[in-house]
Amino acid sequence: MTVGTTKATVVLLCGYYGEDNLGDDALLQVLLEDLPWGCRPLITARNSVSVQTFCADAMVVNRRSIRAVLGSVNRVQAVIFGGGSLLQDSTSQKSLFYYLVLILWSRCRGRRVYLWGQGLGPLDHRLSRLIVHWVLPLCTSASWRDQRSFDLARRWAPRLPSCIGPDPVWQMPMQSWTGGVSIVLSWRPTPLLDGKGWRGLLSAVDQLASELDAPVHWLAFHQHQDANLLNDLCDLDLVPETLMQRSNTVVPNSIQEVFDAVREARIVLPMRLHALILARLTCCPMAALSYDPKVEAAASMSGVVWSSLRPLPSTDQLITQWRSVLDQPADPNAVQQIRDQASAHAGWLKRHF
Repeated sequence: MTVGTTKATVVLLCGYYGEDNLGDDALLQVLLEDLPWGCRPLITARNSVSVQTFCADAMVVNRRSIRAVLGSVNRVQAVIFGGGSLLQDSTSQKSLFYYLVLILWSRCRGRRVYLWGQGLGPLDHRLSRLIVHWVLPLCTSASWRDQRSFDLARRWAPRLPSCIGPDPVWQMPMQSWTGGVSIVLSWRPTPLLDGKGWRGLLSAVDQLASELDAPVHWLAFHQHQDANLLNDLCDLDLVPETLMQRSNTVVPNSIQEVFDAVREARIVLPMRLHALILARLTCCPMAALSYDPKVEAAASMSGVVWSSLRPLPSTDQLITQWRSVLDQPADPNAVQQIRDQASAHAGWLKRHF
């Protein structure tokens, strides 16, 4: 990417950036690398400092001010919605309408609109499906990160130029796994687990950690949502005392700190999609826990065994699955093949931009 020339094409990069979610910040880092030569980014972010740590001279607009973001469209030549599942209503319809309004406003202002590395859905409300079905064909071009999203987009917007590739974060450099020490959890609060579900899951981790005499690191991938999870579960009296004594919460401030946290793991148990991807880029032994189809899709594609939280397997079933992959790293060649496939997003952007 080249930044700062007088003839640069200014591009608005829209996403859930600067919100202390390392998955979205990883997507932004990759998108900045994928931008064609001569583009200058204007980035929607809450925390401009976190964004400027890896793009020092980037321009930033407060993503939480819809008025400021809509006004910034007049300053750019194109708008890119960069990674994640922005067109979904499982988080909230408010979030979905935020992005739909931005697409409509951008097209009204004559700006090209690109969807990069996107997932489409879930869209649980009929109104959401109707509006996305109507707005999607207005976009200029799209790259999708999974087959389900690609197929749905082809049905709803058959004339929209599209391509498909694994999540763009797979383009990040591979790391080395050393192994042999810890159990790493990358878990999030979820309504799919009630008290009984959490007890079963925590009991399985407790038994495995006791068997291995291993410390348990709780990796807070999304700082605001995950950092208090261990304490919250303790307050509900759901964490076995022996597991509590082995546990500590790790709050990484960068992608490199995530790599550092997982490279010595005997097993990584992620719920977070991008924690799964970053750990697999380190070739870590893994078993995923799926709260969303995007997690099981990424796990299946990358050869990671997984269990659904709906319904959660028994404690014995979980322990048996985890033992089967303990200390068994991924094949680096298989991971590299996924990285090669993920480069489709960069190639698509250069062709269509």
